Amino acid sequence: MEGTRLSRQEASDAVGDIGWRFTLGALRTAVAVTSLAQASETAMTAVAAAAGPLADEHLWVDLRNDRAVLTVQTLATAWLTRADIDLARDISAALAGRGLTTAPDVGSGPRSVQVIEIAIDALDIPSIRPFWRALLAYVDEPGATGPEDPIVDPLRQSPSIWFQQMDAPRPQRNRIHFDVCVPHDEAAARMAAALAAGGTQKYDKEAPAFWVLADAEGNEACITTWQGRD
Repeated sequence: MEGTRLSRQEASDAVGDIGWRFTLGALRTAVAVTSLAQASETAMTAVAAAAGPLADEHLWVDLRNDRAVLTVQTLATAWLTRADIDLARDISAALAGRGLTTAPDVGSGPRSVQVIEIAIDALDIPSIRPFWRALLAYVDEPGATGPEDPIVDPLRQSPSIWFQQMDAPRPQRNRIHFDVCVPHDEAAARMAAALAAGGTQKYDKEAPAFWVLADAEGNEACITTWQGRD
């Protein structure tokens, strides 16, 4: 059914052949362009492919002079349905008709499409969540309004924040870390680059959902993918 939430596997399988990647509840792709004017034309083509209010409810775009990054998601629920898959396919087809290609930039370009999250470790999540929500002028993620749920940038420009439950104080390690959510076929290359740059692998028992890496001073970060989470 069109309104039924898709599994991670279903979402990834449905768009892999047209240059989109599933990352953290959304579909993302990049379109290489030669000017900001062409990026704007790319956005207009994508909006036209959505045929009406579907664009406002399922699509957002980030425009640069060398690329347009397109994101598709059912914004009201922060997840994906068949309508999002159909929209991604319609957008790719419309852009192909203009000689443009949707691609995840895995292994090419400045970097692949990706999503950054910031994780904050806390003993009492409900006591600190309001502070971060107010400080950053963030809002509740759609469909997730509980006292321990993530918070997001209402303009979708900055990383979302989620809160990780601690069972005891950990004063000797960082308690805020980055989660870098990359396409499943980008993870190995990104990890290799981080390790070659002086990092170490700290934990991999839950891979490919995530790997924990650390810099030379022990500050930790995670490379994550959609795989291994169902």
